[in-house]
Amino acid sequence: MLEVKNLHSGYNKIEVLHGINITVPDGKIIVVIGRNGAGKSTLLNTISGLVKIKSGSILLDGKKLPSSPHKIVSSGIIQVPEGRRIFPSLTIDENLIMGGYLVSPSDLKTRKELVYDTFPILRERANQQAGTMSGGEQQMLAMGRGMMAGPKILLLDEPSLGLAPLIFNQVFELVKKLNHEENMTIILVEQNASIALRMADYAYVLENGEVVIEGPGKALVEDPRVKAAYLGAANKKV
Repeated sequence: MLEVKNLHSGYNKIEVLHGINITVPDGKIIVVIGRNGAGKSTLLNTISGLVKIKSGSILLDGKKLPSSPHKIVSSGIIQVPEGRRIFPSLTIDENLIMGGYLVSPSDLKTRKELVYDTFPILRERANQQAGTMSGGEQQMLAMGRGMMAGPKILLLDEPSLGLAPLIFNQVFELVKKLNHEENMTIILVEQNASIALRMADYAYVLENGEVVIEGPGKALVEDPRVKAAYLGAANKKV
């Protein structure tokens, strides 16, 4: 579905990504891991059009991706950004409406029901001001807002960031649910490499803006290089 070919991008004169090649098949979970500063968020922001391509290309269904963010959203690529970035002064329901600004009124209603069915707690608190919710609830809202546009591909940037272990386990279960039940293609950038790799169909490891390791998620869990660098001492004994 999505192909990133020899991608170079960055900020002003600073190049962050150096010749990235990634393939994202339809209906799969693709995970990107790496240390802070490796270029993971820059990759998602480049796919979303927030960071300009210096050279290389991004193809969706074999066609060059538009350059402007709103056209990329219209093409079916939706990003849930790091830090959630909900509208705190709006209600949960109003946040969801904002996420569906490109869809018809009938589709808006249908998609809102899908979000509320997926995240029942959001339905219970539909009229609550979003800024008063817990971090986990805000993450669910951010994911639900992303669903409102009917994404072909959902880009998730560090969804577990700042969440308690019990809550981020719930968030990952929801990611798997969206993939399995809605056949949603997902690109997941995540610091919690152990959980992310175990749910990945395929994964990429970035270092200094380059792909240094790639393969099926379960294979990377057993890769000595990945164990040593990203999975910690407990996993080295596996």
